[in-house]
Amino acid sequence: MRQSMTLIPTLREVPADADVKSHQLLLRAGFIRQNASGVYSYLPLAKRVLVKIEAIVREEMDKAGAVELLMPALQQAELWQESGRWYSYGPELMRLKDRHEREFALGATHEEVITSLVRDEVKSYKRLPLTLYQIQTKFRDEKRPRFGLLRGREFIMKDAYSFHSSPESLADVYERIFTAYSNIFARCGLNYRAVIADSGAMGGKDTLEFMVLSDIGEDTIAYSDTSSYAANIEMAPVVAAYEKSDEAPRNLEKVKTENQKTIAEVSSFLQVNEMQCIKSLLFKIDGRPVLVLVRGDHEVNDIKLKNLFEATTVELAEAGETKEILGCEVGSVGPIGVKDVEIIADDAVKSIVNGVCGANEEHYHYVNVNPEKDFEAGRYADVRFIQEGDPSPDGQGNILFAKGIEVGHVFKLGTRYSEAMDAVYLDENGKSQPMIMGCYGIGVSRTLAAVAEQFNDDKGFVWPAAVAPYKVHLIAVNPKDEAQSSLSEELYEALGKNYEILFDDRHERAGVKFADADLIGIPVRVTVGKKAADGIVEVKNRKTGEVLEVQTNSLADTIKSLLGS
Repeated sequence: MRQSMTLIPTLREVPADADVKSHQLLLRAGFIRQNASGVYSYLPLAKRVLVKIEAIVREEMDKAGAVELLMPALQQAELWQESGRWYSYGPELMRLKDRHEREFALGATHEEVITSLVRDEVKSYKRLPLTLYQIQTKFRDEKRPRFGLLRGREFIMKDAYSFHSSPESLADVYERIFTAYSNIFARCGLNYRAVIADSGAMGGKDTLEFMVLSDIGEDTIAYSDTSSYAANIEMAPVVAAYEKSDEAPRNLEKVKTENQKTIAEVSSFLQVNEMQCIKSLLFKIDGRPVLVLVRGDHEVNDIKLKNLFEATTVELAEAGETKEILGCEVGSVGPIGVKDVEIIADDAVKSIVNGVCGANEEHYHYVNVNPEKDFEAGRYADVRFIQEGDPSPDGQGNILFAKGIEVGHVFKLGTRYSEAMDAVYLDENGKSQPMIMGCYGIGVSRTLAAVAEQFNDDKGFVWPAAVAPYKVHLIAVNPKDEAQSSLSEELYEALGKNYEILFDDRHERAGVKFADADLIGIPVRVTVGKKAADGIVEVKNRKTGEVLEVQTNSLADTIKSLLGS
């Protein structure tokens, strides 16, 4: 492609509203342009990268036995009502009505559509297992779109769904898709980890996320310092053993703590360690008030609460609700004397001796608080976030944290959708059974952004060859020079038979061309300059910065070697 004939609007300045490196460079290098908040046009260079990623996805998905189809982005509300998600999915689901006042949604995901399709077409166990996938634009009305393509309201996704007659069949396909995903992200050159995760609004279990390691990642990964264990911080179980002090329990006492509300303030005021304090927070779990207790140096994990109660919604009660139910401000809440509200405590709380908690009275706290003696919890469970330094859940080493960008997710859905939507088949005995389902997603446009986030330097992108928009950037320093022009055209024709070439034939200054080439980040740059008449060109490895002078008769071998490395 001649650069004079395509659209690559590079920018010299960093856009003011671009906070992360990938977003800045995708804008500066002319890959994308914003149309609205969280909505982008993919310009020619970005489109080429997307095509490369999609080709890798298709190759690996096809190898895993999946078959591609394409479903509508416009989905009937009735299907979402069948599954129950029309009311529970939340404001991220973009809803609209047609001219006949019929309700629709723009596809945020396609569990309902695929389940309705398969239930109408597959009736017998003989047609199972079946794995179908698509690559399509999705829509989610994110409250706060940010980081460019990493969190948008319109994005490109590969979603796949498998249907089975047995858990063993699901497990087999799940493993094959897991392998396919590992291959996809490795082929894209990404540094990633597969981590245990929560299924969220999708439902299901045995959920793994593929996380690209990045300091700007919105998710925290808890991983072992000595093993392969890794989990989203929301899902990492705490296996710490809590030793109870042999200190003798003292008598409960109420003390004045005027204007001391936070754990830090109260512990400092009373001159006790935060580990001796009991943090008490009122939650609404499916609308029901539940008082949750954790140690003062710990934080409540709402995902663990949700899974423990098998709840649909878990949210922290507002200040007004807390006062109405418990009769005090948030900073004074405690478990002593609480009636008609279920109390659940983290395992660590049980080991506290002579601790501190709120007195459910403004400006007062209790000291010498002893669980089971001064209050009773309905049950104890692991309801806190794991912390760095905690033992790894697999028993090997201790936990460290890293940030990650989620680019893929695999679920075992089970019969969550098939039972709700009556997707059944006849088994070997002619008996009707619900189909067992799996769900597998990859953010294609997010993967592009993740690669952009990992592969760059202070000059621009450094694309891995597998997903680079072009393999070779050919630059004619001075197209008006006959020797340079002639050799450039000759090389463009010859190299184009084996490589994807971007030919900078523009009538721009050499400095502009070189700056744009570094910014765009194509793996190999071939510069036709002053030695063109002697058949000598300059070859630059974008990754290492190494520059070679090469005779044109050995240029093809040099390029092959550089791309291979």
